[in-house]
Amino acid sequence: MSASSREGPSVGTKATAAELKAAKAPVDPPADRFRRHVLKALETLHGRGLDRPEALRALFPRTILPEATYEDLIASLVSGAHVLFFGPSGAGKTSLAKDLWDLFPKGVWVVDGCPVLDHPLALVDAAVAARFPPCPICRRRFAPSGDLASFDPTIVDPARVPAIFVQLREGFGFARVQGSSEVFPDHLTGNINLRKLEEVGDPMSPLVLEPGKLLQANRGFLLVDEIGKLPLGTQNVLLQALQEGTVTPSKSRESFPASFVAVATSNLSDLDNINDPLSDRLTSLHVGFNDRHADNRRIVELGRDRPGDVYLPEILVDAGVRVVEAWRLRMSEDNPDVGEVGSNRTLIDVAERTGAIAVLGGRKVATSADLKAGLLHAMRGRIRARSGDSFRQNAKRVEEFLGEYVEPALRRSAGVYWCRFYRGNLKESAPDAEALVGEGRRLKDDAALVGGLARDGAGFPRFRAFASYIAERERPDPPTAPTDAAVQVFRLLEEFSLFSCKEEDRDDAPL
Repeated sequence: MSASSREGPSVGTKATAAELKAAKAPVDPPADRFRRHVLKALETLHGRGLDRPEALRALFPRTILPEATYEDLIASLVSGAHVLFFGPSGAGKTSLAKDLWDLFPKGVWVVDGCPVLDHPLALVDAAVAARFPPCPICRRRFAPSGDLASFDPTIVDPARVPAIFVQLREGFGFARVQGSSEVFPDHLTGNINLRKLEEVGDPMSPLVLEPGKLLQANRGFLLVDEIGKLPLGTQNVLLQALQEGTVTPSKSRESFPASFVAVATSNLSDLDNINDPLSDRLTSLHVGFNDRHADNRRIVELGRDRPGDVYLPEILVDAGVRVVEAWRLRMSEDNPDVGEVGSNRTLIDVAERTGAIAVLGGRKVATSADLKAGLLHAMRGRIRARSGDSFRQNAKRVEEFLGEYVEPALRRSAGVYWCRFYRGNLKESAPDAEALVGEGRRLKDDAALVGGLARDGAGFPRFRAFASYIAERERPDPPTAPTDAAVQVFRLLEEFSLFSCKEEDRDDAPL
């Protein structure tokens, strides 16, 4: 569900503060607006028949996470908290933060022409102004004779304050900060606009300030990626905004509003770099790798959102996921040199590299050899190269690991695939299974027979039913014919499952 649905009037609708006051337009902080929006979205999803776990997942259509993570996150948002996602690299922290921005309600009334999106009622209502102080630019604009010191919301004519309904967007209600040692306080607060300085002439005037990231996020959403990489001075500027909802730029005499929902991310190795006062303002949520095999498979499906040039049988995709899962179980997730090897990005890379290797080999259908090479390319490519020696040592670890776990993964995936077909379609009929195996063995090495089967569909009734099952389940992209796909799947089953169905061949059983 894309919960960034537009609420209220259409974008571009104009009014005045007087009209908003008469209509009793709400004035609330971003966290409250987010809370109401999330609860309303959940209510709508429940109304469509989704249970609680399904509804929570539907709020985040592009992110696959453990159920407990969704529960913790929604509870934090409903409580009005700022959040910090921490966990291993590649677990989906940034993707989840982006999903939150998509979920965030974006329609708001603002003062027409205000660079930081002041609420119109903050200029005409003393109580609102006390909670949400308007920016010095708007205060000067509506003060008697433009004298900032004489601004008084009780004497501003509401009919003179123009309002417009807008959709928050990048730079206006949404800002993203990429953590780095080179992100200085001015990057968050703002810098002097030289053109405006020429017009105004006073370098300390708020009119010459080009809003920084915190001011750009006012009344909306701030994403800080890798917050632990920010210098301490920059973290202190962010802390002021979270504590007070305002920011005082170093080259300004006045404070600017900076009220937003903050979502930050951090890898495990950077957590100690976040200063304690700032950390105390954030609710920490661990975002780890998925334990459920089906969730990891879904990550690959979402990541491979373009048609492929080659058909990857489901058995190969599934086996690639199982190998990465086995790596996660046996390797430390906080080792910075190999932490990315088991990431969600690697899950997707394995499938992409397998397909690429098949294309380079002139094959329309990927083989188990392509998977082995694809795993090596993808996992080795995620090693952090600190030095030649360390890279070679870690590459050897990956190679040794693959030598031990690729074959078992292929056997497990082939076994699960065959069991699903044997139990679901063949109804555990041993004679039908034997007949299918006999037909498949006649076809697998005879291109003429396969071509004839594809052209006229005559003969081999059980194999044709098997090909239809694969076409419906896997939907191989053209130009791969369903019969060609079925032949390759049959080869994989013959090599790795031996057409046996054991009790331990469960989809979610670890290697």
